[in-house]
Amino acid sequence: MEIERKFLIDQDRIPFDISAFPYKEIKQGYILHSPALRIRKENEDYILTYKDKGGLSREEINITIPSDAGEKLFTKCDGHIIDKTRYLIPADTKDLTSGRDLVIELDVFHGEFSSLCYAEVEFDSEESAHSYNPPEWFGRDVTGIRGFSNSDLSKYGMPSDY
Repeated sequence: MEIERKFLIDQDRIPFDISAFPYKEIKQGYILHSPALRIRKENEDYILTYKDKGGLSREEINITIPSDAGEKLFTKCDGHIIDKTRYLIPADTKDLTSGRDLVIELDVFHGEFSSLCYAEVEFDSEESAHSYNPPEWFGRDVTGIRGFSNSDLSKYGMPSDY
């Protein structure tokens, strides 16, 4: 089960140098959009992911596959391919339910989505997600808002209300 919140980010408001944090280079595309069947390349790993419909929480299944199969699946994708860098930044707070240290996954997009940047934070319960107090530099909460999921970006392009 994936439980996450997503926030738009104005990169000029980030109060630190993001390059100081670990990161992953990500390329992803969608074979199906609803439910989502996604192929993702994270650095050198290829991951096939199924996600059911949902906003705040939804089922997610990940399977690592060989690189030749991953590259073949990219040729079957529908819509826009997404390229981004994901920075992994300590959130300096803990999950209310589990006590686990929370991590901000800051996605800086490239190519046709280069003006887009958002942060995702994953939680261990919906209660934790609802009680999360985001840092001051976070922008609008777009959790569950049509157009801001990666699947919607892939299918429709940049959201009209961005």
